[in-house]
Amino acid sequence: MNTIISLMKRNYKILLAIVFLSVTLFAFKMKSVSGDETDKDKLLLELLTFVIEKGHYSPATIDDNFSKGVYKDYIQALDPSKRFFLQSDIDEFAKYELELDDQLMNKDLSFFSLTYDRLMQRMKESQDVYKEILKNPFDYTIDESFNTDYEKAPYAKTNAELKERWRKQLKLTTLSSLTDRLKLQENKGKLSKEETDMLSNPTSTSDEDAVSETTKKDDSKAVIEVKSFEELEKETRTSTSKSLDEYFGFMKDLDRNDWFSVYINSITARFDPHTNYFAPEEKERFDVSMSGTLEGIGARLQKKNDYTEISELISGGPAWRGKELEAGDLIIKVAQGDDQPVDVVGMRLDDVVKKIKGPKGTEVRLTIKKVDGTIKVISIIRDVVEIEETYAKSSIVDKNGLKYGVIYLPKFYINFENKDGRDAGKDIAIEVARLKQAKVDGIVLDVRDDGGGSLSTVVDIAGLFIEQGPIVQIKSAGRKKEVLYDKDKKIEWDGPLVIMVNSFSASASEILAAAIQDYKRGVIIGSKQTYGKGTVQNVIDLNQFVRSNELGDLGALKTTTQKFYRINGGSTQLEGVSSDVVMPDRYSYLKMGERDVENAMPWDKIDPAEYSVWKSNENFNKAVLNSKERIAANPQFKLIDENAKWIDARSDENEYSLNIDKFRKAQAAIEEKAKKFKPIFDYKNNLKFTSLPHELEQMSKDNILKEKRERWHESLSKDIYIEEALNVLDDLQTRVNLKKNVIPANKLKKEKLAKS
Repeated sequence: MNTIISLMKRNYKILLAIVFLSVTLFAFKMKSVSGDETDKDKLLLELLTFVIEKGHYSPATIDDNFSKGVYKDYIQALDPSKRFFLQSDIDEFAKYELELDDQLMNKDLSFFSLTYDRLMQRMKESQDVYKEILKNPFDYTIDESFNTDYEKAPYAKTNAELKERWRKQLKLTTLSSLTDRLKLQENKGKLSKEETDMLSNPTSTSDEDAVSETTKKDDSKAVIEVKSFEELEKETRTSTSKSLDEYFGFMKDLDRNDWFSVYINSITARFDPHTNYFAPEEKERFDVSMSGTLEGIGARLQKKNDYTEISELISGGPAWRGKELEAGDLIIKVAQGDDQPVDVVGMRLDDVVKKIKGPKGTEVRLTIKKVDGTIKVISIIRDVVEIEETYAKSSIVDKNGLKYGVIYLPKFYINFENKDGRDAGKDIAIEVARLKQAKVDGIVLDVRDDGGGSLSTVVDIAGLFIEQGPIVQIKSAGRKKEVLYDKDKKIEWDGPLVIMVNSFSASASEILAAAIQDYKRGVIIGSKQTYGKGTVQNVIDLNQFVRSNELGDLGALKTTTQKFYRINGGSTQLEGVSSDVVMPDRYSYLKMGERDVENAMPWDKIDPAEYSVWKSNENFNKAVLNSKERIAANPQFKLIDENAKWIDARSDENEYSLNIDKFRKAQAAIEEKAKKFKPIFDYKNNLKFTSLPHELEQMSKDNILKEKRERWHESLSKDIYIEEALNVLDDLQTRVNLKKNVIPANKLKKEKLAKS
């Protein structure tokens, strides 16, 4: 989940002790400066423990229990599927299980060095293993099975046992792919183009499986090339081998610093799930995710074997405006202005990105291998790029003679470096003003899957819907509580309001939902409860603690410095926000909240703030009751709940037969059961969503934006949850609105008949 970031990136009131004591670090830190990476690692360990102990809300005791937790998390992070380490390795590592606390305090890197060197050795050995296994066909007639519950699996005792584990894993991967290919051929002529496309790119039981194309498609139909069993079996091994080559190529790109970050984060996670270390590149990505802006060319890149491939152009960015780059182009060389180009083939993706990004107004020249095979040098002037998917967006919909607005907020973004930059608070205010101008009768604010962000933007957004008053309470260790208020008496929207949440709505989303719920200002509708993250983090630049750093960028630490509370005094920590109206979803029974995370901070409560409940809510209780009755009677929601129970039950099924007949029979049974739930995905609410006038004008000039909005509106038209949120807005209507938008009963009846 994204973090709640406090009102300033560096809250000096909270971190006063750290800043004051940092003089001590200036004195003794730089004695060891030699440029060696181990010196940097030791410096990082010392900085991290110092900053966490002084700044964390409730720092853990660094003792043997702490050491055991670090050991467990780190080993699991290095080899989660137990395909690299042998039991003898684990026995050797286990000698350090109770010593990591002492090593941390003594800046001892012996455990990390041992595990890193051993992992590199085992990974190299594994490459020879999978290549040897995939040389020869698998015998799918043998009656054997493989269990994918890696957590409960023991480590292999010998190389032969480890090789056997690899064999079974690869056999399962190829068997899954082979089964899909066989089904594709057997159903030749019976499948729609969409079904054919889906089967041509099946979801595998392994995250490393990539299926090669077995179809030749044009715009109207898919032609299946019939192949023998032997040919298809060979194809699955070839594609799996290629995918593993790419996987190990990616792993090769990771250097010692990347793995040391894994070790550090195994340490920070013992304080709480949201305290973690950002290496310099990760810190940069975090800043981009929070602000939604970057300086560069505006292209998303991905690794493709030794090449860097353009995967997408960001709408409005310089690469998009230039119209010379396109998805699928391969970057061969990069030059800064008139400098000599640097060959980037085989270079780490992060290093290629560093060379392409740069300050606004500077030139970068890319030598590109085009999709058609031609070579071209493209000059691009870097600029500020706004990542449109980060920002709030809105739509309008007509329903039974009433007009409603839907605002989707993906995160509570803010640009810490530029106070005049875009932030969620300002953007939501603009969207509300636009919807008011469009004369909507109600607003749905959708924060489903919104993992949080800036605390200040929550106060601004909640303040749009109330006259004035407290929004959230904050408590720091050893300090009195602080209450953040909306002090503006102006109400931007006083009409019917629904807030949509789900179990992935976290942190800032929960503050907003809690405030609206406590004021009884709007109806909270969604999952049984939200994620349950009730803590605030500060991002601390570690470079500020050293005076003349010759070791390079040290990155940053995100640490929990505060807890926030509802204005009624309760914490959202662990418990989240309970919806006024609970709608079943497909993940209702899976354990995915803060309460299911190890080391999560406890729930507690403080005194409530003084606030007055919203008075203009005469239909609130009726709207909630009506919605509950509709959901209870709705066959689609009943089917979703049944599907959720089935998904939960299937999550415990980890044993797969490697006999092709038994495997296909089991898959056929799953597919047959899944047919029952197909109506969930075929559902349409018969509502038409459209963009507001300003966006329609932009879409006429920007085909990428047009395509994105059309996809969003299509998803809304298939969304039963949005439909019910709009039904709640219907029930929240006052008599004034109903008179203004009255529909003759006979006309309404005809409309309902037409829809049915």
